[in-house]
Amino acid sequence: CPPANQERFANGRLVTVQFHPSAQVVMTAGHDRSVDGIRNPKIQSIYLESFPVYKARFSMDGEQVIATGTHHRMFFVYDMLAGTIIPIPKVRGVEEKFLRNFELSPDGSFMLLIGTSGYLHLLSMKTKELISTMKMNGRCTASAFTPDSSKIYSYSKEGEVFIWDVKSRKCLHKFEDEGSLEGKCIALSKNNQYVACGSSSGVVNLYTTDTCLKENHPKPVKAIMNLVTSATCVTFNPTTEILAVASRDTDEAVKLV
Repeated sequence: CPPANQERFANGRLVTVQFHPSAQVVMTAGHDRSVDGIRNPKIQSIYLESFPVYKARFSMDGEQVIATGTHHRMFFVYDMLAGTIIPIPKVRGVEEKFLRNFELSPDGSFMLLIGTSGYLHLLSMKTKELISTMKMNGRCTASAFTPDSSKIYSYSKEGEVFIWDVKSRKCLHKFEDEGSLEGKCIALSKNNQYVACGSSSGVVNLYTTDTCLKENHPKPVKAIMNLVTSATCVTFNPTTEILAVASRDTDEAVKLV
């Protein structure tokens, strides 16, 4: 495979590489303040003035790109059909110094902003307005929606995972990630069978969803010890046959399980 962004390599580190949900398009975004939609050759490049990108994601219908910055409370929505950039200067009811990490629900209805001090802000994807705020113990480092968008798993710095009901915004259950000193990343498989939790020690624990919903101290079906630096990314392939675990703290630290 040739480099996907061979038409224009980023000047800074890439923070996002994502396939479009339906088209033959790859998006890359980086600290050099640009977001590129690539079809090899490049189809679009957006430059966000003094806005190093922290994270960028396609909306589930593939019509928008949401981008947050490294030190901003605002975020941008790029309308791919109209080719316009819409700044969202501030979300009413969200009192955060800056907004970085977020997740989009698989059904395209919600955007979850991860705040400081354990606050989780649920926004309407349509209007980008606040629906509700949830509060967990400790600081949230990662979160994930279930494939049917009915629940949210939020992973704390202290290694606890909280499971929330999206409709009622109530905490349904919480469990401890075994041996986790500091939670870093979490992923749920598309068939809702597995939960993967990656911690600062590099260990990635794989659980069955059933045990996570019932037990407070579930036993992992497998502990993946291959990473020697902090696990910063875990993701399942669409058919739940492969789990990718990776660390951005060292070169080539990507393992496929």
